Amino acid sequence: MKLPRDGRRSQLLDTALQIVREQGADELTLGTLALRADVSRPVVYDHFSTRAGLLLALFQRLEDNYVRQLRQELSAMPGELAAVADAIAAAYFSCLSNMGQEGPAIFAALQGSPDIALQQSRMLGEYVTIVALALQPFSPVSGEKLRLLCTGLLGAAEAIARELQAGKVTDAEARTVFSKLIVGSLRSA
Repeated sequence: MKLPRDGRRSQLLDTALQIVREQGADELTLGTLALRADVSRPVVYDHFSTRAGLLLALFQRLEDNYVRQLRQELSAMPGELAAVADAIAAAYFSCLSNMGQEGPAIFAALQGSPDIALQQSRMLGEYVTIVALALQPFSPVSGEKLRLLCTGLLGAAEAIARELQAGKVTDAEARTVFSKLIVGSLRSA
């Protein structure tokens, strides 16, 4: 069946994610994607010229979902710091759990790719901007100091996420601790 270009790309990414979920990132190649999606190899190569390009597109999709969820959580928040901190923590860890093991597998498969550093930098910048804007009304610092504070908060969230993925804490504990870190950081800034 002939799909519009965006529809085909979405279908290929859905299929690629399913392959990673079922078989692991090592099994994802452009050839296996073509077979599984029931399309010719040239169709897959037209969308993703390399395996790294495919993995990067999957990573981008996961990150875009996170940013969308974060914006959605924050759009419905009342004007109090604890609620905003809870929304930021909920969005971060909800997205992490929705990602399952596919996210870390895709990220690990991309290690060594020069494009992943650029992607991570873009994602960090976007995250920091969104969180800084949400926290600005409650912060005694602004500008570069607030941006740096939010960068540190993301580092803390990543460390807590590793603990969660290792089964050392529950999702609820991770969310609570991250939310308290946000509130405490702003109150002591």
